[in-house]
Amino acid sequence: MSQSSGLIMPPVWRQARWRILALLFFVTVVNFVDRLTLSFVAPVLRDTFQLSNADYGVIVSGFVLGMMVGELPMGMLMDRKGVRFGLSFAVIWWSVANALHALGRSKLQFSLLRFWMGTGECGNYSGGVKVVGQWFPARERAFAIGVFNGASLVGSMITPLLVVPIMTHLGWQAAFLIPSLLGMTWVYFWRAWYRPPESHPKLTEAEWRYISQDNEPREAAAASNGELLRLRQTWAVMLCRLLVGPVIQFYLFWLPEYLFRSRGLSLMSIALFAWLPPVFGDLGSVGGGWVTGWLMGRGLTAEQARKAVMWGGASCCALSVLVATAGSPWVWMGAICLVYLGHYALSANMFAVISDVFPNSAAARVTGLTGIAGGLSGFLFPLLVGRVVDRLSFTPVFLMVALMPAAGVLVLFLLLGRLTKLSVVGGQSSVATDD
Repeated sequence: MSQSSGLIMPPVWRQARWRILALLFFVTVVNFVDRLTLSFVAPVLRDTFQLSNADYGVIVSGFVLGMMVGELPMGMLMDRKGVRFGLSFAVIWWSVANALHALGRSKLQFSLLRFWMGTGECGNYSGGVKVVGQWFPARERAFAIGVFNGASLVGSMITPLLVVPIMTHLGWQAAFLIPSLLGMTWVYFWRAWYRPPESHPKLTEAEWRYISQDNEPREAAAASNGELLRLRQTWAVMLCRLLVGPVIQFYLFWLPEYLFRSRGLSLMSIALFAWLPPVFGDLGSVGGGWVTGWLMGRGLTAEQARKAVMWGGASCCALSVLVATAGSPWVWMGAICLVYLGHYALSANMFAVISDVFPNSAAARVTGLTGIAGGLSGFLFPLLVGRVVDRLSFTPVFLMVALMPAAGVLVLFLLLGRLTKLSVVGGQSSVATDD
């Protein structure tokens, strides 16, 4: 769009919201580099400290439990103190925890450090979704979320190329210490450049009118956590994330182990392959948001567009079956890539639904509540994976993750009803009417 209410929009490179989105993109890259370092150090740690699959599952679950515990406090911090302070705190908090992994020597120590790290890393998404709700109109939200969510895949691509050489030349401790400096650097730029739209010095009047064209009504009040939990719409997005979230966590945390132990790939071969699935994930994340906006521009409602993309994503995730059963490397590697594409297309729209349905005053906390739900399944699922793999194989796990995304989408739209902005006041929800 080139103009808004008769005012000329500045060129894209001068529009403030895209600069804010770039900051979200970079912090999400850092988030996933820190998060995934353990995955590529895991074979060395397991051999060094004699850790079983079940032990590694406990360590992974420690991180997810930390995310589950930290989700609501981080969401409350973002809603009450603002994202400028909230994201700064979250990034420093998890960066310190990641650096201290270099001192770990046992299953207990690594589990506790992962727990600490998880309590901070969850703030990336509750803060990011809130920022998108403030800075982008409805038709751009899935695309914006897709961009910053897609940064997780850039982090996934960078991590093996960064971590494996560091570990090879400087030791596994340095693989935790060096990436932690990236987060500290990001906080400096965030503090220097970020302001909310109402007070941002670089935001023009034309862009302000454009991004606020479908703002929530002024009378929409901030609901309490109890009031949010009484809404079926809250439970719809919570249950969707509960079912969808563990799927990609399984791939992120267990895929190197699966390729190393079951497919016989070397660590260097895994590092050379590991960049490819995230490329498809980025295509799904950004493309899933773009396709939704394109469909809306062609006359589909937000609900119709999101359903189309989310069901398409769930269909791609069902190809997890081939990852475990296909004999040809080209088939199972291709299936992994399509699972990434489908998951991130689905996820971009799942997070966008939160901004579509809930007032901005509650967006970070609802995201946090979905994180608690996803954290619960994400905590339990690695424990299950470790036991199933030790006693049987990876095959039953891949069968489960093939079905979970479709179940999540089904539950979401069955409980959600109409995809309409709510006004949450005094424990009651009503449809908000836009002027």
